[in-house]
Amino acid sequence: MRKILIVGAGQSGLQLALGLQAQGYAVTLMSNRTAEEIRSGRVMSTQCMFHTALQHERDLRINFWEPQAPKIQGLGVSVAGPESQRAVDWLGRLDGYAQSIDQRLKMAGWMEAFAQRGGQLVIHGAAVSDLDYFARAYDLVLVSAGKGELVSMFGRDASRSPYSEPQRALAVAYVHGLGPRPEHPDLDAVRCNLVPGVGELFVMPTLTLSGRADILFWEGVPGGPLDVFRGVKDPAEHLSLTLELMKKFTPWEHARAVKAELTDAGATLSGRYAPTVRNPVGRLPGGGLVLGVGDVVVANDPVTGQGSNFASKCAATYLASIVEHGDRPFDEQWMRATFDRYWEMAQHVTKWTNAMLGAPPEHVLDLIGAAGRLQPVADRFANGFNDPSDFENFFFDPEKTSAYLASAGGA
Repeated sequence: MRKILIVGAGQSGLQLALGLQAQGYAVTLMSNRTAEEIRSGRVMSTQCMFHTALQHERDLRINFWEPQAPKIQGLGVSVAGPESQRAVDWLGRLDGYAQSIDQRLKMAGWMEAFAQRGGQLVIHGAAVSDLDYFARAYDLVLVSAGKGELVSMFGRDASRSPYSEPQRALAVAYVHGLGPRPEHPDLDAVRCNLVPGVGELFVMPTLTLSGRADILFWEGVPGGPLDVFRGVKDPAEHLSLTLELMKKFTPWEHARAVKAELTDAGATLSGRYAPTVRNPVGRLPGGGLVLGVGDVVVANDPVTGQGSNFASKCAATYLASIVEHGDRPFDEQWMRATFDRYWEMAQHVTKWTNAMLGAPPEHVLDLIGAAGRLQPVADRFANGFNDPSDFENFFFDPEKTSAYLASAGGA
């Protein structure tokens, strides 16, 4: 039985651990927190997972919360005009529903399932020196802990990382009491509100520890009017700032948030990071090799909502590569080939996300505007969140965009 160590208990690490466990591998999972510490801690993300990523969980039969979580059937875009009115507003329908589940709930539950199924769970904050020792005892060591000392083993790939500094200041609040969008009161949807030159507000239904809730998520241009959350420790102050900014920049969203209140004491999060692609293979002081997983190797800004989706897709890709490799050594050539297999998918979301962080060119503005008049355009844009590779066909190149809009208008 092949022995595999996974360091980090997030979406990619836990999904991969449970998948390998189901295939009969002897898996050790190392986490710096217990399941209860995760469950009772601060929110960790703004995850919204689309059909393909959700299917990976269904395939492993770890979609424990699917019946309870809201079924997100649409994705809407609003663009604020100069007087804080909606200059553009539309809703695209998803071919398969999306879902958001608070990662405190999901990761704690998955960790407990892993242990109950006989997996070895080690609660320990791993350092490079620990991995230097463990690498000699395991056939393969995978690092999925996207923060801290371990990430330093994986050098930044400058050719794939155009930004060296954070491009957004992030601020998250989970709330109860948000009213429905009057345009679609009976339909759950993610709403993307674009405020040109200022940032973005995302609003999404979710399942949290206390049941159904909504996530209010500001992405602010650094140094701009939304970049006011640094140093805010009090959750009530965080929510107050969130609502003030909604009232100023997205009053149509603020109108349904007048009764919003935080879901719990750990319901807020703020921070920033530079989107980065890293070398997938880390070399330990003793000469051993480890393979990076998920955010360790490809960390995109959350402006396109792809973090948990591609953590899931990375785990599914790595699982297939490990199983297909059989009893052969997990050498550097295999590690790089495994990452390259994942990058075939991940390159599309990295390109799209980095484009969305800059000022949109005229043809993209035309595309977003046309979606308000042409429902097939809105639907295709929305479903690109599930399969970002499709943006290559109509988003990046002005000629392809023009040809697509002409055909969509004619249809």
